Amino acid sequence: MGAAAVRDVVRDVVAKVAPEELPVVDGLVLFDDATVVRRLRRGGHRRDPLGFGLGEVAVMITPVVWLVMEQIAEKAAGAAVDGTAKGAKALLRKLFRKRSAPVTIPPLSKDQLAEVRRRVYEAALQRGMSEERANEVADAVVARLLLESPDSDEPN
Repeated sequence: MGAAAVRDVVRDVVAKVAPEELPVVDGLVLFDDATVVRRLRRGGHRRDPLGFGLGEVAVMITPVVWLVMEQIAEKAAGAAVDGTAKGAKALLRKLFRKRSAPVTIPPLSKDQLAEVRRRVYEAALQRGMSEERANEVADAVVARLLLESPDSDEPN
């Protein structure tokens, strides 16, 4: 199996645990991943992020999963090492209106999957989800990522 696109993982997890959020995900996938991450990060700090009070009605799963998956993909790719080059690429992309390739997550080891689960769980709790709901979301993310992991008996 190969790498999983962050947007595909997010869509699959949301479809499983919060299908009512699929219109949000479908709207976000119209943008490149950098734009989505920028909007989701900004949305968490506004008083009324969606403009019609939905932020107060329900804790959304989409930003939790997307932002954590983005962090995992960056860590796996080592993208955080050279922020200057990343910034320059983003500027050039804006200038030439070129859409970036979807961010992907490579197959992960058991230890890495455990770290992903922990991060998703903690992010969900920070966003106000119950422990039960945070566990459900974290388990769904790991289950989805296991679909991309190669079958191996490699000890971890």
